[in-house]
Amino acid sequence: MPRARGLVVVVDGPSGSGKSTLCRRAAAALGAGYLDTGAYYRAVCWAALEDGLDLSAGAAAEAGGRDHGLDEAVAGLARGLDLRVGTDPERPFVVVRGTDVTAAIRESRISSAVSVVATNLEVRAELIARQRAAIAAQASARGVVAEGRDLTTVVAPEAAVRVLVVVDEQRRLARRALELHGTSDAAAVERTRDEVVRRDRDDSSVAAFTEAADGVSVLDNSGSLEEGVEALLALATAALGERITQTTGART
Repeated sequence: MPRARGLVVVVDGPSGSGKSTLCRRAAAALGAGYLDTGAYYRAVCWAALEDGLDLSAGAAAEAGGRDHGLDEAVAGLARGLDLRVGTDPERPFVVVRGTDVTAAIRESRISSAVSVVATNLEVRAELIARQRAAIAAQASARGVVAEGRDLTTVVAPEAAVRVLVVVDEQRRLARRALELHGTSDAAAVERTRDEVVRRDRDDSSVAAFTEAADGVSVLDNSGSLEEGVEALLALATAALGERITQTTGART
């Protein structure tokens, strides 16, 4: 039996905070599943663009009010979307309508438009239901480490471990620039700024990921990857120890 079976660890944080790498490494160390809930929104965004929906019009409309026709079209797409999100921390994948879009959903065209999807409340309701089902399935099978933006407060507020990852803005921009452009020089950082800062601002209107809610641990990931992983694993193993103690006590 996996030692993390039944354990749910959820991690929120802004773009470029390094939460994906932290969660994948921690899940692998625990023998648990890994779930990237942000991939659900990116997958819907990819499908919407493939279907010819003009998400740029939705972004423009946000300043003066939602485009309800577009919102309804995207919500309908999300509800019927054939979507699979892999949970192996060593080989996570995203498949939409039989097409592997694991790499495609990380492209700048998706990052630039995904907030229109993520701030659509009907889409959120559909995807949150799918995320909760995936977390429950992984928890019962081998435990799960999930990452996103509203897990600690909305999707899984009863999780044994709830964490908010924080990193200063300049460091986040440099990390995302390196990921997207292969360099973190000043020009690349500036090309990345609007995508990261604007998306964080837009998403914060529907998800609280800038300040920790009650009971949520704050993990400063400004240091090395190893330090961040060790800190997250310490929280997870402490929860495992407490659970084992409680179980043992219940049997005595």
